[in-house]
Amino acid sequence: METLLLVLLLLAGLAGAVYLHDVRQTRHTILRNFPVIGHFRYFSENFGEYMRQYQYLPDWVERPFNRLERSWIYRSAKGVSNLVSFGSANSPAFVFRNAPFPVLDEEKTVWPGKQIGVTEGPGACRTPFMAASFFNISGMSYGALSHAAVTALSRGAKRAGIWMATGEGGLAKYHLDGGCDVIMQMGTAKYGVRDQEGNLSEERLRAIAAHAQVRAFEVKLAQGAKPGKGGILPAAKVNAEIAAIRGIPLGQDSISPNRHKDIGTVRELGAFVARVRGVTGKPVGVKFVAGQPEFLDQWFADCVAHPEGCPDYVQIDGGEGGTGAAPAPLADYVGLPITQALPMVVDARARHGLGERVRIIASGKLVTPDKVAWALCMGADFVSSARGFMFSLGCIQAMKCGSGKCPTGVTAVDPRLIKGLDPADKSVRVAHYAAQLREEVEIIAHSCGLRNAAEFQPHHVTAIERGVGGFRAAGG
Repeated sequence: METLLLVLLLLAGLAGAVYLHDVRQTRHTILRNFPVIGHFRYFSENFGEYMRQYQYLPDWVERPFNRLERSWIYRSAKGVSNLVSFGSANSPAFVFRNAPFPVLDEEKTVWPGKQIGVTEGPGACRTPFMAASFFNISGMSYGALSHAAVTALSRGAKRAGIWMATGEGGLAKYHLDGGCDVIMQMGTAKYGVRDQEGNLSEERLRAIAAHAQVRAFEVKLAQGAKPGKGGILPAAKVNAEIAAIRGIPLGQDSISPNRHKDIGTVRELGAFVARVRGVTGKPVGVKFVAGQPEFLDQWFADCVAHPEGCPDYVQIDGGEGGTGAAPAPLADYVGLPITQALPMVVDARARHGLGERVRIIASGKLVTPDKVAWALCMGADFVSSARGFMFSLGCIQAMKCGSGKCPTGVTAVDPRLIKGLDPADKSVRVAHYAAQLREEVEIIAHSCGLRNAAEFQPHHVTAIERGVGGFRAAGG
């Protein structure tokens, strides 16, 4: 009996020591929020690779993002090796055409950066934006994300030299915290730049444009998670601070209209773009989801006919994109995937001679180097990601984003859960992820015989057709 009591006391003491360690450390949010029991998750994650030969699910079957994708992001964010052994476990949909004589180290050059906005002619802006990175943070609103998560993203973006978009929830102090470049997004409810009736307020627009960090404005027509429906922020997340930033009632569901009430035609879209650029003096882009191809020709033809209303960039979001709460039919069945949408937009831009005028940003599950390199090959000037950076913050794909009960604090509203996410530690991981992804995209470029990723062309990548007996390469 005494021996059993001694063992129990030792176990209790060990559990107490582990508890104290877990709540004091800052590197692992799960352990801070769920001390002691959180170790079971890490045990399963670390030893799953060896146990999957018995009963664990394969690495590539999870959705929306499989374990292979998430593990690559986790390792990159932590700054540990991404080398693999015993061959690839992937079944790629495309491969890159390597050159017989790859680029030597001394032949490599730095991605040159690209300017967004023009300084002369109709549609010129007073302060164009020279973007230094081809990979950046897509729009995620404060309110949908916790203040700790937004702060970590802002600081990490500054470390990595990338921009972050605000999402449609308006500009918060947390977006500016790290000193990074910011793109202010305006959704259909015009949060942050609306008057009491919900119309565009030029006064609030000027106030936001006065921030030097705000480098561009983005008109959001739609996002991949829910094309044809506005943003959804549950009442539980609408606290006093968020209500003030957005200009909405406290403690009520915040549901945006399914489109801008003052933008119902291509011509009205051009007029709105011109108005925002005239007020702010900064580049203006448009985010949308591709559906009907006729719209692209009508829109780009209008840009040629009325260059003062031509956007400085377009962000094409695949139908598989989106981080927040969305109706399942829209998330699953509406909007073209990025694999079809991006080439369609690039071709339309070329047909209307806008290749040097309108930049293209691609988004929609482009979270790993292969997918980012593919998008650059297809003609994207930039790639942006939301969920990739959520994973770098420690997101475990718990699928609790809309509930406010995210166990990692990324989308939580519970102060106890948010406290577990340490912005100082997670900002380093955000920067590591961005840097590692860019480095491995460049590795692919060098293997293709290119000096840097700006030289990617469509012929550098080819689709793989898979059949019953194996696979064969399709045309480039």
